[in-house]
Amino acid sequence: MTDTPTVYVTRRIPEVGLERLRDRYEVVVWEGKLPPAKAHIASRLEELDAEGLVCLLSDTIDAEVLDGSPDLSVVSTFSVGYDHIDLEAAAERGIAVGHTPGVLTETTADLAWALLTACARRTVEGHAYVEADEWETWGPTLLTGPDIHDAALGIVGLGNIGTATARRAAGFDMDVRYSGRSRKPDREAELAEVGVDATYVEREELLAESDFVSLHVPLVEATEDLIGEEELQQMSENAVLINTSRGGVVDTDALDTALEREWIARAGLDVTDPEPLPGDHPILRHAPERLVVTPHIGSASIGTRNRMAEMAAACTIAGIEGEPVPHSALGDAGLE
Repeated sequence: MTDTPTVYVTRRIPEVGLERLRDRYEVVVWEGKLPPAKAHIASRLEELDAEGLVCLLSDTIDAEVLDGSPDLSVVSTFSVGYDHIDLEAAAERGIAVGHTPGVLTETTADLAWALLTACARRTVEGHAYVEADEWETWGPTLLTGPDIHDAALGIVGLGNIGTATARRAAGFDMDVRYSGRSRKPDREAELAEVGVDATYVEREELLAESDFVSLHVPLVEATEDLIGEEELQQMSENAVLINTSRGGVVDTDALDTALEREWIARAGLDVTDPEPLPGDHPILRHAPERLVVTPHIGSASIGTRNRMAEMAAACTIAGIEGEPVPHSALGDAGLE
């Protein structure tokens, strides 16, 4: 171990975070566009005798990686989620784990609405129409879509991002309902303050009666393939499905079938299964007429990504200096 601790970063994060780390430590960054292999991360930790690791959601951080450097004291992930990290293995080794909670709530809600409006008003399809030189004149029925105002918005999962998404419905006078494991009176009161009357309903009712369904649940065993053929057939043939949560929440093959058989009108996805979604994946034959896909950019605003970098750096510094990690995944999981 050198006198100056070393931090290994598995992807180039915004400079505001790297600068904070470079002020204190030797910082080595993986410069590749694609994620480094798990074995590479482990070997680099060993070569560098690294005390800190900054990783991404796309990295698998298990016991093998954690054992790469005996001096490793902290893993900080540039993400809200941390299911790519073996928390129990980290706790057993006395390695702190930090993440970046709360920072991307509003930005991801913005993206959910961007997909919702793009699907409703067919903007991506419209751009392709113009680009293909098909725009010859104004037409009374050209690229018509459903109204957003006065429509019914269904939120599956009224957590932070789900609440932020529902709050934005106030400007469109939408009828908002939500489903989840239980009713959330505190969230209802929060939304009522901005003029949104959110009603708790069972998921079956929400799917059947919503014009727009937006998914905001974590990917756990209970939510894997939460939206499959049965659920898609419960939705209106004019409904729009939006997913900015995790790709595995939606059964991709079932969604492909739903779009093919017109069980629903359209879908907007920022997350997919598989992810990344290959350019030749069969479901993309529905784009852009019935499907809009963005490459997991829910948190991709400059301000949000900079704050994530700062938070990741703060967690790393605290872990190396032996101080409490400000955003501890171990604490969230009850392992501290």
